[in-house]
Amino acid sequence: MNEKKPNKFVREFKGSILLLRNIPSVVVALFVVSVITMNILASKTIVETKWIAIDGGILVSWLSFLCMDIITKHYGPKAATEMSIFAVLVNLLVCFIFWLSTIFPSPEGMDFSAYNSVVGGTWFVLLSSTIAFISSAIINNFMNYFIGKAFKNNPDGSLAFITRCYISTFIGQFFDNLIFALFCFMIFAPIYWGFSWSFIQCVTCSLLGGLLELLMEVIFSPFGYAITRRWKARNVGKEYFDYVNESSLQSEENHL
Repeated sequence: MNEKKPNKFVREFKGSILLLRNIPSVVVALFVVSVITMNILASKTIVETKWIAIDGGILVSWLSFLCMDIITKHYGPKAATEMSIFAVLVNLLVCFIFWLSTIFPSPEGMDFSAYNSVVGGTWFVLLSSTIAFISSAIINNFMNYFIGKAFKNNPDGSLAFITRCYISTFIGQFFDNLIFALFCFMIFAPIYWGFSWSFIQCVTCSLLGGLLELLMEVIFSPFGYAITRRWKARNVGKEYFDYVNESSLQSEENHL
């Protein structure tokens, strides 16, 4: 009697659970917190001139991309994208809880309007940042992976790591900033806030943001490289890799 094999959806779900269990908790925590913080800061414009505009999300978004680069190097782009979606889902849950806390009436004599305006958030900021982050995560993760594949002689060397991280971070951050700025500050902000960024401001913000995030990557990528070397030396994620290999073999058998 043939043993019934789990379908592809079940295998993918189990793989995602194993992935969460196999990525060291510090990286997962930093990644998720950076995504949540980036979303909160995104609605704050910290610099605005005729040609340049920068939102507050730039202060922490570099950490999200560094975590994605580390995960991509060790676990692959698919795993890094799954973690990005997980971080977005946690962010949406946190935003919902924040919003829920603002709908309760304030006790008599107490004013929580400042709190409500900060944590209540704005739906179109959340929508814009979610679309931008998921899109840029896919771009960053797969670009990082394919650039790394070009280093056939020494794919685990420092040159390969910094090259794949520098290029993918700059391009990924550029599209992250551009998509967010176009949605939030060109489409929605004129309707709900009464002001907007120009297209030039959106592009210059994206370019400057990409350059600033690249600078952060230059500063912190040695730590990321050291982490990936340590993970490989300690065979971190063995349970996840074994499961992926087993699932791949099962999938091949099903097609025979």
